[in-house]
Amino acid sequence: MSANLVDITDLPALHDPGGRLVGLDLGTKTIGVALSDGSLTVATASHVIRRGKFSTDAEQLLAFCAEQDAFAIVLGLPLNMDGSQGPRAQSARAFARNLAKLSDLPVALWDERLSTVAAERAMIEADLSRAKRAQRIDAAAAAFLLQGALDRLRTLRNS
Repeated sequence: MSANLVDITDLPALHDPGGRLVGLDLGTKTIGVALSDGSLTVATASHVIRRGKFSTDAEQLLAFCAEQDAFAIVLGLPLNMDGSQGPRAQSARAFARNLAKLSDLPVALWDERLSTVAAERAMIEADLSRAKRAQRIDAAAAAFLLQGALDRLRTLRNS
């Protein structure tokens, strides 16, 4: 395993005050991007990257991480409902390995089951039109999965 692939439980020790986490929801056509605040309390949807070549995608992501003073990346791991790993999870693991090779930023995988469903439900409750939901769903899913990781980190700090 790459030195930059870390467990979510390793992130608190790596956090410098003010450093932010970037959350990624990896889709086949897009990558949803979310960002935490510096105190690792709140995740906010940021933007969506239309996927192209891996090198171009990685360059955009790492530039964003540098601009935002990110100290690590949390990448959604799309496990099956029974916890098993299918082709999408294998693809996410490969993306994480390849991204970790290009940067010193630690990359942690986070179970993202139901993140898109929950994000869609929240957008429907907010009465967003179908067109607006389609534009924002991937970034919202990234924020949802990042918020789950932040909540887990908060319980680690408080225990």
